[in-house]
Amino acid sequence: MRAAASVLWGTTGTAATLAPGAGPLAIGAAAMGLGGLLHALTAAPQITRNAAGLREQRGTVLLGAASAAVYPLAFYSSMHLAGVATGTVVSIGTAPLASVVAERIADGRRLTRRWMLAAALGLLGTVLLCAAAAAPADGGAGPASTAGTLLGTGLGLIAAAAYALYSFAAHRLISRRIPSRAAMGAVFGLGGLGLLPVLAVTGAPLAASWSSAAVGAYMALVPMYAGYVLFGRGLARVSASTATTLSLLEPAVAALLAVLVAGERLPAAGWAGIALVITCLAVLTTPAPARRSPGRLRNSAHGSGRPARAASTARKE
Repeated sequence: MRAAASVLWGTTGTAATLAPGAGPLAIGAAAMGLGGLLHALTAAPQITRNAAGLREQRGTVLLGAASAAVYPLAFYSSMHLAGVATGTVVSIGTAPLASVVAERIADGRRLTRRWMLAAALGLLGTVLLCAAAAAPADGGAGPASTAGTLLGTGLGLIAAAAYALYSFAAHRLISRRIPSRAAMGAVFGLGGLGLLPVLAVTGAPLAASWSSAAVGAYMALVPMYAGYVLFGRGLARVSASTATTLSLLEPAVAALLAVLVAGERLPAAGWAGIALVITCLAVLTTPAPARRSPGRLRNSAHGSGRPARAASTARKE
């Protein structure tokens, strides 16, 4: 489910390029604002049933809502300034580290070797993707100016921190027996309300043409609504840090679509980065082999009389 959500999210940057008249703030406010309100509306019965629990955790809900409102504004501005592939790579590629810091501070969660290996592979892959996306093609100008790239990278880091925080907040709510639909609906519904003033000020270009309106509707319905429904279900099964690490598939999808649809070029280092991201996902999602201790093996061998007698008979023969 987390990987499926990442595939949907990976389409957002390329989709945004199909509405060139709309600025990044309008795209972000429409995507998360309208998508967040849709989350709240469809989860209204679950939110009502869990209202008392949500009020008890209002600090966590407000943290998640504020982060959900900041994320799209920083994320789409990052892509606008630094390019689709670079903005996505920085925003999503550094989110696992921010998520781990949040879990360490709040919960004292320890890191496993498996997670560290997967994160190292994924981060190396995102660095390669970022370098490949920022490199000028055929000796020409790069996709963005140096100042724009630096500012876009900074906004990408802010987006990564916001992404990690609302993932952490939603996971904390779910771990405290708030159903995922209620948790995601409350967090994104309040975040969406906070984005409505931004949409009112900047959203006129989205209504200027049917194509731009279709882009806004797609962003709200598919990546933001459907994607986060899947993400919420995934958070009920894994930690926030693991979920954000699995989201490293998003930069790979974004880079591929930037090449196939938006016309960006990806050199060999970029393809190597995509391969490393896929390897990272394989490390995280492949079930670990079950290991049985010698004590458990002895207990299972002597747990009943018949296996023990059979072993004794075999030794005599």
